[in-house]
Amino acid sequence: MPTNTIEWIAAVLFALALVHTFSTKVFEHLAHTQPRHAGLWHLLGEVEVVFGFWAMVLMAFMLMLAGRHEATTYLDSRNFTEPMFVFAIMVIAGTRPILQFAAGVVRLVTRLIPLAPGVSAYFVVLAFVPLLGSFITEPAAMTLAALMLRGGVFAAPVSTRLKYATVGVLFVNVSIGGTLTPFAAPPVLMVAGKWNWDMAFMVTTFGWKAALAVVVNAAAAALLFRREFSRMGASAGTNGNVQPVPWSVILVHLAFLFGVVVFAHHPAAFMGLFLFFMGFATAYQRHQDRLILREALLVAFFLAGLVVLGGLQQWWLQPILMSMDATAVFFGATALTAITDNAALTYLGSLVEGLSDEFKVALVAGAVTGGGLTVIANAPNPAGVAILRHSFEDQTINPLGLLAAALPPTLVAMLAFRIL
Repeated sequence: MPTNTIEWIAAVLFALALVHTFSTKVFEHLAHTQPRHAGLWHLLGEVEVVFGFWAMVLMAFMLMLAGRHEATTYLDSRNFTEPMFVFAIMVIAGTRPILQFAAGVVRLVTRLIPLAPGVSAYFVVLAFVPLLGSFITEPAAMTLAALMLRGGVFAAPVSTRLKYATVGVLFVNVSIGGTLTPFAAPPVLMVAGKWNWDMAFMVTTFGWKAALAVVVNAAAAALLFRREFSRMGASAGTNGNVQPVPWSVILVHLAFLFGVVVFAHHPAAFMGLFLFFMGFATAYQRHQDRLILREALLVAFFLAGLVVLGGLQQWWLQPILMSMDATAVFFGATALTAITDNAALTYLGSLVEGLSDEFKVALVAGAVTGGGLTVIANAPNPAGVAILRHSFEDQTINPLGLLAAALPPTLVAMLAFRIL
Protein backbone atom coordinates (compact mmCIF):
# COMPACT_ATOMS: atom_id res chain seq x y z
CA MET A 1 0.00 0.00 0.00
CA PRO A 2 1.62 3.34 -1.04
CA THR A 3 2.45 5.51 1.96
CA ASN A 4 0.95 8.62 0.40
CA THR A 5 -2.49 6.95 0.23
CA ILE A 6 -2.46 6.35 3.97
CA GLU A 7 -1.36 9.95 4.46
CA TRP A 8 -4.26 11.21 2.36
CA ILE A 9 -6.69 9.09 4.36
CA ALA A 10 -5.16 10.40 7.59
CA ALA A 11 -5.52 14.00 6.36
CA VAL A 12 -9.19 13.46 5.50
CA LEU A 13 -9.85 11.84 8.89
CA PHE A 14 -8.01 14.70 10.61
CA ALA A 15 -10.29 17.17 8.82
CA LEU A 16 -13.35 15.14 9.85
CA ALA A 17 -12.11 15.15 13.44
CA LEU A 18 -11.84 18.95 13.32
CA VAL A 19 -15.39 19.21 11.99
CA HIS A 20 -16.52 16.77 14.70
CA THR A 21 -14.85 18.94 17.35
CA PHE A 22 -16.97 21.91 16.27
CA SER A 23 -20.13 19.77 16.03
CA THR A 24 -20.41 18.13 19.44
CA LYS A 25 -23.70 19.95 20.15
CA VAL A 26 -25.23 18.17 17.15
CA PHE A 27 -24.58 14.81 18.81
CA GLU A 28 -25.99 16.05 22.11
CA HIS A 29 -29.14 17.09 20.24
CA LEU A 30 -29.35 13.64 18.63
CA ALA A 31 -29.11 12.08 22.10
CA HIS A 32 -32.32 13.90 23.05
CA THR A 33 -34.20 13.26 19.78
CA GLN A 34 -33.13 9.61 19.40
CA PRO A 35 -33.20 8.17 22.95
CA ARG A 36 -32.79 4.60 21.65
CA HIS A 37 -29.13 5.30 20.90
CA ALA A 38 -28.67 8.14 23.41
CA GLY A 39 -25.59 6.50 24.93
CA LEU A 40 -23.76 6.41 21.60
CA TRP A 41 -24.66 10.01 20.76
CA HIS A 42 -23.59 11.20 24.22
CA LEU A 43 -20.28 9.38 23.72
CA LEU A 44 -19.69 11.07 20.34
CA GLY A 45 -20.74 14.37 21.90
CA GLU A 46 -17.82 14.24 24.33
CA VAL A 47 -15.16 16.52 22.86
CA GLU A 48 -12.46 14.46 24.61
CA VAL A 49 -13.56 11.36 22.65
CA VAL A 50 -13.30 12.98 19.20
CA PHE A 51 -9.66 12.39 18.26
CA GLY A 52 -9.51 9.01 19.94
CA PHE A 53 -12.53 7.91 17.89
CA TRP A 54 -11.08 9.08 14.55
CA ALA A 55 -7.68 7.62 15.44
CA MET A 56 -9.46 4.27 15.85
CA VAL A 57 -10.99 4.74 12.37
CA LEU A 58 -7.52 5.47 10.97
CA MET A 59 -6.12 2.31 12.51
CA ALA A 60 -9.00 0.31 11.02
CA PHE A 61 -8.09 1.66 7.57
CA MET A 62 -4.42 0.86 8.12
CA LEU A 63 -5.27 -2.70 9.18
CA MET A 64 -7.40 -3.25 6.08
CA LEU A 65 -5.13 -1.53 3.54
CA ALA A 66 -1.59 -1.96 4.88
CA GLY A 67 -1.85 -4.99 7.14
CA ARG A 68 -1.42 -5.78 10.80
CA HIS A 69 2.37 -5.39 10.81
CA GLU A 70 2.31 -1.87 9.31
CA ALA A 71 -0.48 -0.74 11.63
CA THR A 72 1.16 -2.00 14.81
CA THR A 73 4.58 -0.72 13.71
CA TYR A 74 3.11 2.75 13.25
CA LEU A 75 1.45 2.64 16.68
CA ASP A 76 4.70 1.48 18.28
CA SER A 77 6.51 4.42 16.66
CA ARG A 78 4.25 6.97 18.38
CA ASN A 79 5.33 8.61 21.63
CA PHE A 80 2.50 8.47 24.19
CA THR A 81 4.50 9.97 27.06
CA GLU A 82 2.55 13.24 27.03
CA PRO A 83 -0.93 11.64 27.32
CA MET A 84 0.30 9.46 30.20
CA PHE A 85 1.94 12.42 31.92
CA VAL A 86 -1.16 14.61 31.60
CA PHE A 87 -3.27 11.79 33.06
CA ALA A 88 -0.99 11.40 36.10
CA ILE A 89 -0.50 15.12 36.74
CA MET A 90 -4.23 15.88 36.42
CA VAL A 91 -5.21 13.29 39.01
CA ILE A 92 -2.58 14.40 41.54
CA ALA A 93 -3.08 18.15 40.98
CA GLY A 94 -6.85 17.73 41.34
CA THR A 95 -6.74 16.28 44.85
CA ARG A 96 -8.11 18.04 47.94
CA PRO A 97 -4.66 18.50 49.61
CA ILE A 98 -3.17 20.17 46.52
CA LEU A 99 -6.26 22.33 46.05
CA GLN A 100 -6.17 23.39 49.70
CA PHE A 101 -2.51 24.38 49.37
CA ALA A 102 -3.16 26.28 46.12
CA ALA A 103 -6.22 28.03 47.56
CA GLY A 104 -4.16 29.14 50.56
CA VAL A 105 -1.46 30.60 48.30
CA VAL A 106 -4.10 32.36 46.19
CA ARG A 107 -5.72 33.87 49.30
CA LEU A 108 -2.32 35.06 50.50
CA VAL A 109 -1.52 36.75 47.19
CA THR A 110 -5.06 38.15 46.97
CA ARG A 111 -4.57 40.10 50.20
CA LEU A 112 -1.65 41.94 48.59
CA ILE A 113 -3.80 43.30 45.74
CA PRO A 114 -5.73 46.50 46.51
CA LEU A 115 -8.98 45.44 44.82
CA ALA A 116 -12.32 44.07 45.99
CA PRO A 117 -11.84 40.49 47.32
CA GLY A 118 -13.84 38.83 44.54
CA VAL A 119 -12.06 40.74 41.78
CA SER A 120 -8.58 40.18 43.21
CA ALA A 121 -9.15 36.44 43.78
CA TYR A 122 -10.32 36.01 40.20
CA PHE A 123 -7.33 37.99 38.91
CA VAL A 124 -4.87 35.85 40.88
CA VAL A 125 -6.34 32.58 39.56
CA LEU A 126 -6.09 33.80 35.95
CA ALA A 127 -2.63 35.39 36.32
CA PHE A 128 -0.63 33.73 39.11
CA VAL A 129 -1.67 30.10 38.50
CA PRO A 130 -0.86 30.13 34.72
CA LEU A 131 2.57 31.62 35.48
CA LEU A 132 3.03 28.95 38.13
CA GLY A 133 2.67 26.52 35.22
CA SER A 134 6.23 27.40 34.21
CA PHE A 135 7.37 25.39 37.24
CA ILE A 136 4.69 22.76 37.91
CA THR A 137 3.97 22.29 34.14
CA GLU A 138 1.05 23.66 32.16
CA PRO A 139 -1.28 20.64 32.60
CA ALA A 140 -0.98 20.92 36.38
CA ALA A 141 -1.61 24.68 36.26
CA MET A 142 -4.65 24.18 34.03
CA THR A 143 -6.07 21.54 36.38
CA LEU A 144 -5.58 23.70 39.47
CA ALA A 145 -7.01 26.86 37.90
CA ALA A 146 -9.99 25.05 36.37
CA LEU A 147 -10.89 23.28 39.62
CA MET A 148 -10.61 26.50 41.60
CA LEU A 149 -12.79 28.34 39.10
CA ARG A 150 -15.32 25.51 39.10
CA GLY A 151 -15.58 25.65 42.88
CA GLY A 152 -15.70 29.46 42.96
CA VAL A 153 -16.82 31.61 40.03
CA PHE A 154 -18.55 28.87 38.05
CA ALA A 155 -20.42 27.59 41.11
CA ALA A 156 -22.20 30.97 41.39
CA PRO A 157 -25.04 32.19 39.13
CA VAL A 158 -22.85 34.11 36.68
CA SER A 159 -23.45 35.07 33.06
CA THR A 160 -22.52 32.83 30.15
CA ARG A 161 -20.50 35.73 28.78
CA LEU A 162 -18.34 35.69 31.91
CA LYS A 163 -17.84 31.93 31.66
CA TYR A 164 -16.63 32.05 28.07
CA ALA A 165 -14.41 35.07 28.71
CA THR A 166 -12.87 33.25 31.67
CA VAL A 167 -12.15 30.09 29.67
CA GLY A 168 -10.69 32.12 26.80
CA VAL A 169 -8.32 34.04 29.06
CA LEU A 170 -7.41 30.91 31.04
CA PHE A 171 -6.48 28.91 27.94
CA VAL A 172 -4.38 31.70 26.43
CA ASN A 173 -2.67 32.54 29.72
CA VAL A 174 -1.78 28.90 30.43
CA SER A 175 -0.36 28.52 26.90
CA ILE A 176 1.93 31.55 27.17
CA GLY A 177 2.42 31.38 30.95
CA GLY A 178 4.58 28.27 30.71
CA THR A 179 7.34 29.99 28.75
CA LEU A 180 9.42 31.19 31.68
CA THR A 181 11.21 27.82 31.73
CA PRO A 182 12.29 25.39 28.98
CA PHE A 183 10.43 22.34 30.36
CA ALA A 184 6.84 23.32 31.24
CA ALA A 185 5.19 24.25 27.92
CA PRO A 186 4.90 21.32 25.44
CA PRO A 187 5.79 23.40 22.33
CA VAL A 188 8.91 24.73 24.08
CA LEU A 189 9.87 21.33 25.41
CA MET A 190 9.91 19.93 21.88
CA VAL A 191 12.73 22.24 20.79
CA ALA A 192 14.55 23.50 23.90
CA GLY A 193 17.07 20.65 24.07
CA LYS A 194 17.94 20.62 20.39
CA TRP A 195 18.18 24.41 20.10
CA ASN A 196 20.02 24.83 23.44
CA TRP A 197 17.42 27.10 25.03
CA ASP A 198 18.08 27.36 28.78
CA MET A 199 16.09 29.17 31.48
CA ALA A 200 17.97 32.45 31.04
CA PHE A 201 17.18 32.45 27.33
CA MET A 202 13.50 31.65 27.98
CA VAL A 203 13.06 34.41 30.55
CA THR A 204 14.76 37.09 28.46
CA THR A 205 13.26 36.08 25.11
CA PHE A 206 9.75 34.90 26.01
CA GLY A 207 9.11 34.91 29.75
CA TRP A 208 8.84 38.59 30.64
CA LYS A 209 6.73 39.32 27.59
CA ALA A 210 4.42 36.42 28.38
CA ALA A 211 4.14 37.47 32.03
CA LEU A 212 3.12 40.99 31.00
CA ALA A 213 0.50 39.65 28.59
CA VAL A 214 -0.85 37.26 31.24
CA VAL A 215 -1.27 40.11 33.74
CA VAL A 216 -2.95 42.36 31.16
CA ASN A 217 -5.38 39.61 30.10
CA ALA A 218 -6.30 38.70 33.67
CA ALA A 219 -6.67 42.34 34.71
CA ALA A 220 -8.87 43.15 31.70
CA ALA A 221 -11.21 40.24 32.45
CA ALA A 222 -11.34 41.06 36.18
CA LEU A 223 -12.14 44.73 35.57
CA LEU A 224 -14.66 43.96 32.81
CA PHE A 225 -16.72 41.72 35.11
CA ARG A 226 -15.91 43.40 38.44
CA ARG A 227 -19.57 44.03 39.26
CA GLU A 228 -20.42 40.33 39.04
CA PHE A 229 -17.44 39.43 41.23
CA SER A 230 -18.32 42.06 43.81
CA ARG A 231 -21.68 40.34 44.34
CA MET A 232 -19.95 36.99 44.94
CA GLY A 233 -17.49 38.16 47.59
CA ALA A 234 -14.09 36.68 48.40
CA SER A 235 -14.95 33.17 47.23
CA ALA A 236 -14.81 34.18 43.58
CA GLY A 237 -12.07 32.24 41.92
CA THR A 238 -11.27 29.96 44.84
CA ASN A 239 -12.75 26.69 45.95
CA GLY A 240 -14.63 27.49 49.12
CA ASN A 241 -15.62 23.84 49.72
CA VAL A 242 -12.12 22.51 50.43
CA GLN A 243 -12.06 20.66 53.76
CA PRO A 244 -9.02 21.06 56.06
CA VAL A 245 -6.21 18.56 55.44
CA PRO A 246 -3.21 17.96 57.74
CA TRP A 247 0.02 19.55 56.56
CA SER A 248 1.76 16.18 56.58
CA VAL A 249 -0.67 14.88 53.94
CA ILE A 250 -0.29 18.07 51.89
CA LEU A 251 3.50 17.71 51.92
CA VAL A 252 3.28 14.10 50.74
CA HIS A 253 1.01 15.14 47.87
CA LEU A 254 3.36 17.97 46.93
CA ALA A 255 6.26 15.50 46.94
CA PHE A 256 4.38 13.20 44.54
CA LEU A 257 3.50 16.19 42.33
CA PHE A 258 7.13 17.33 42.30
CA GLY A 259 8.36 13.81 41.52
CA VAL A 260 6.02 13.39 38.56
CA VAL A 261 7.12 16.78 37.18
CA VAL A 262 10.83 15.95 37.58
CA PHE A 263 10.43 12.62 35.75
CA ALA A 264 7.98 13.99 33.15
CA HIS A 265 10.01 12.50 30.26
CA HIS A 266 10.33 9.06 31.83
CA PRO A 267 6.95 7.27 31.81
CA ALA A 268 8.18 4.23 33.73
CA ALA A 269 9.32 6.52 36.56
CA PHE A 270 6.36 8.89 36.77
CA MET A 271 3.76 6.14 36.30
CA GLY A 272 5.48 4.19 39.10
CA LEU A 273 5.21 7.25 41.32
CA PHE A 274 1.58 7.65 40.29
CA LEU A 275 0.79 4.08 41.36
CA PHE A 276 2.42 4.74 44.74
CA PHE A 277 0.32 7.90 44.97
CA MET A 278 -2.86 5.92 44.29
CA GLY A 279 -1.95 3.63 47.16
CA PHE A 280 -1.37 6.58 49.49
CA ALA A 281 -4.64 8.24 48.44
CA THR A 282 -6.51 4.99 49.12
CA ALA A 283 -4.89 4.62 52.53
CA TYR A 284 -5.97 8.16 53.53
CA GLN A 285 -9.36 8.41 51.81
CA ARG A 286 -10.72 10.65 54.58
CA HIS A 287 -8.48 13.42 53.26
CA GLN A 288 -9.55 12.93 49.64
CA ASP A 289 -12.45 13.98 47.46
CA ARG A 290 -13.36 11.93 44.40
CA LEU A 291 -10.22 11.55 42.28
CA ILE A 292 -10.78 12.95 38.77
CA LEU A 293 -9.83 9.66 37.11
CA ARG A 294 -12.63 9.78 34.52
CA GLU A 295 -11.79 13.32 33.41
CA ALA A 296 -8.08 12.53 33.27
CA LEU A 297 -8.63 9.33 31.27
CA LEU A 298 -10.79 11.18 28.74
CA VAL A 299 -8.12 13.85 28.31
CA ALA A 300 -5.40 11.21 27.90
CA PHE A 301 -7.57 9.45 25.30
CA PHE A 302 -8.00 12.75 23.44
CA LEU A 303 -4.26 13.46 23.41
CA ALA A 304 -3.39 9.88 22.42
CA GLY A 305 -5.77 10.17 19.47
CA LEU A 306 -4.12 13.44 18.50
CA VAL A 307 -0.71 11.74 18.62
CA VAL A 308 -1.93 8.96 16.31
CA LEU A 309 -3.72 11.22 13.82
CA GLY A 310 -1.18 14.03 13.99
CA GLY A 311 1.74 11.74 13.24
CA LEU A 312 0.65 11.50 9.60
CA GLN A 313 0.09 15.20 8.97
CA GLN A 314 3.75 16.15 8.55
CA TRP A 315 3.60 15.86 4.75
CA TRP A 316 1.39 18.96 4.40
CA LEU A 317 2.17 20.89 7.61
CA GLN A 318 5.94 21.08 7.28
CA PRO A 319 6.03 22.50 3.71
CA ILE A 320 3.58 25.23 4.77
CA LEU A 321 5.76 26.22 7.72
CA MET A 322 9.03 26.07 5.81
CA SER A 323 7.72 28.27 2.99
CA MET A 324 7.42 31.25 5.36
CA ASP A 325 9.89 33.84 6.59
CA ALA A 326 10.21 34.70 10.29
CA THR A 327 7.38 37.25 10.30
CA ALA A 328 5.01 35.06 8.30
CA VAL A 329 5.79 31.99 10.40
CA PHE A 330 4.72 33.80 13.58
CA PHE A 331 1.27 34.54 12.21
CA GLY A 332 1.14 31.25 10.34
CA ALA A 333 1.98 29.23 13.45
CA THR A 334 -0.62 31.16 15.46
CA ALA A 335 -3.29 30.28 12.88
CA LEU A 336 -2.16 26.67 12.32
CA THR A 337 -2.10 26.04 16.06
CA ALA A 338 -5.89 26.44 16.05
CA ILE A 339 -6.25 23.29 13.92
CA THR A 340 -3.41 21.20 15.31
CA ASP A 341 -1.49 20.79 18.54
CA ASN A 342 1.11 23.56 18.96
CA ALA A 343 3.75 21.08 20.12
CA ALA A 344 3.39 19.27 16.78
CA LEU A 345 4.22 22.49 14.94
CA THR A 346 7.38 23.21 16.88
CA TYR A 347 8.42 19.55 16.64
CA LEU A 348 8.20 19.78 12.84
CA GLY A 349 10.35 22.91 12.95
CA SER A 350 12.96 21.12 15.04
CA LEU A 351 13.41 18.54 12.26
CA VAL A 352 14.70 21.20 9.83
CA GLU A 353 18.39 22.09 9.93
CA GLY A 354 19.84 25.54 9.33
CA LEU A 355 16.95 27.65 10.63
CA SER A 356 17.82 31.18 11.73
CA ASP A 357 17.45 32.15 15.40
CA GLU A 358 14.79 34.67 14.38
CA PHE A 359 12.77 31.94 12.65
CA LYS A 360 13.02 29.62 15.67
CA VAL A 361 11.82 32.30 18.09
CA ALA A 362 8.98 33.34 15.79
CA LEU A 363 7.81 29.73 15.36
CA VAL A 364 7.62 29.05 19.10
CA ALA A 365 6.13 32.46 19.89
CA GLY A 366 3.38 31.91 17.31
CA ALA A 367 2.72 28.38 18.56
CA VAL A 368 2.20 29.43 22.18
CA THR A 369 0.27 32.57 21.19
CA GLY A 370 -2.42 30.56 19.41
CA GLY A 371 -2.61 27.92 22.13
CA GLY A 372 -5.94 29.11 23.52
CA LEU A 373 -7.99 29.39 20.35
CA THR A 374 -9.37 25.84 20.28
CA VAL A 375 -9.52 22.71 22.42
CA ILE A 376 -6.81 20.98 20.39
CA ALA A 377 -4.44 23.95 20.17
CA ASN A 378 -2.55 23.16 23.40
CA ALA A 379 -2.24 19.89 25.31
CA PRO A 380 -3.64 21.21 28.64
CA ASN A 381 -6.81 22.62 27.02
CA PRO A 382 -8.75 19.32 27.04
CA ALA A 383 -8.11 19.14 30.79
CA GLY A 384 -9.73 22.54 31.28
CA VAL A 385 -12.66 21.53 29.09
CA ALA A 386 -13.17 18.25 30.96
CA ILE A 387 -13.32 20.07 34.31
CA LEU A 388 -15.35 23.16 33.33
CA ARG A 389 -17.77 22.03 30.62
CA HIS A 390 -20.38 20.82 33.12
CA SER A 391 -20.85 24.46 34.16
CA PHE A 392 -22.04 25.38 30.65
CA GLU A 393 -25.38 24.91 28.93
CA ASP A 394 -25.80 21.33 27.64
CA GLN A 395 -22.53 20.57 29.47
CA THR A 396 -20.65 21.67 26.34
CA ILE A 397 -18.18 24.48 25.68
CA ASN A 398 -19.11 25.74 22.23
CA PRO A 399 -15.92 25.76 20.09
CA LEU A 400 -16.98 28.96 18.30
CA GLY A 401 -17.72 30.58 21.66
CA LEU A 402 -14.25 29.58 22.87
CA LEU A 403 -12.66 30.93 19.68
CA ALA A 404 -14.43 34.28 20.03
CA ALA A 405 -13.55 34.55 23.73
CA ALA A 406 -9.90 33.66 23.17
CA LEU A 407 -9.31 36.14 20.34
CA PRO A 408 -8.87 39.30 22.51
CA PRO A 409 -6.30 37.74 24.89
CA THR A 410 -4.60 36.14 21.88
CA LEU A 411 -4.24 39.58 20.29
CA VAL A 412 -2.66 40.86 23.52
CA ALA A 413 -0.16 37.99 23.41
CA MET A 414 0.60 38.71 19.74
CA LEU A 415 1.34 42.35 20.54
CA ALA A 416 3.55 41.36 23.47
CA PHE A 417 5.67 38.95 21.42
CA ARG A 418 5.90 41.07 18.26
CA ILE A 419 6.26 44.62 19.59
CA LEU A 420 8.09 44.32 22.93
